[in-house]
Amino acid sequence: MGHLLRKTALLAATAIGISTLVAPPASAITGGQPDGEAHPSVALILAYSEEDNQRYRCSATLIEPTVLLTAAHCTEGTAGSTLVTFDSVVAEAPPAPFPAAADPSAGYTGAELAAAGYRSGTAVTHPDYSDFTDPANWNDVGVVILDAPVTGIEPAEVAPLGYLDGFRSPALNRTIFEVVGYGTEVRKPEAGPQKPQPMSYPLIRRTTTSPGQKLTPQILQLQGNPNDNRGGGGTCFGDSGGPVFLNGYLVAVTSYGYTSNCRYLGGYQRVEIPVVQDWLAEIL
Repeated sequence: MGHLLRKTALLAATAIGISTLVAPPASAITGGQPDGEAHPSVALILAYSEEDNQRYRCSATLIEPTVLLTAAHCTEGTAGSTLVTFDSVVAEAPPAPFPAAADPSAGYTGAELAAAGYRSGTAVTHPDYSDFTDPANWNDVGVVILDAPVTGIEPAEVAPLGYLDGFRSPALNRTIFEVVGYGTEVRKPEAGPQKPQPMSYPLIRRTTTSPGQKLTPQILQLQGNPNDNRGGGGTCFGDSGGPVFLNGYLVAVTSYGYTSNCRYLGGYQRVEIPVVQDWLAEIL
């Protein structure tokens, strides 16, 4: 699991380091509101890392009964099975209700997760993921292939090939996107310095809106400032891999952010481009 994914650590959410050049994965909604059941296809995923045997969480979206779409930095280097839950409210306060693996170095087993009442799956990373080293071949996309199909939840629809090309500037800056995820909410703490900061709890699914800012062949960039009157905020730590929706289509997944308080620009991996859609066609 890449070093950028560690920025979304479930157990070390306060120890977030931010790069000013290649920004780390975003993980939490900075504005907006609790999602409730508005986006039931969006899930929280959790897995152990082969690198340090710690657990990390991300967000993902059901696109087929047995396939969740997420970010590559959420799937790369995971150990064992990936925990999956579609619960909109996971925990109002600590501790989170997730089980511990008997052997953290091996990660979860499907049996452990089933016994704890969670779904399980196998993480798969795009073969051309560049680990944030090549902007022209970002390919920050992965999937979790579930051990059993999901029933009772309608999968989200991935946008048609090249869909976002119809929303280039100046139309992009007038286009409002919807983002969803299980990341930390950015707000003022109850005590101490009243500077907004990421808060790990409540651990719930949240949603907000963000206006378009930039579009490249690989990346959609959105304005995540909650003070921008065109939208409600953006994404932060834990929202990584979560969906960006436009006109009912899933057009991108949360990839990176620029600041430690998640109140600036956010970067999102496009999923309606050939390098992603060709790979998904093989998976599906």
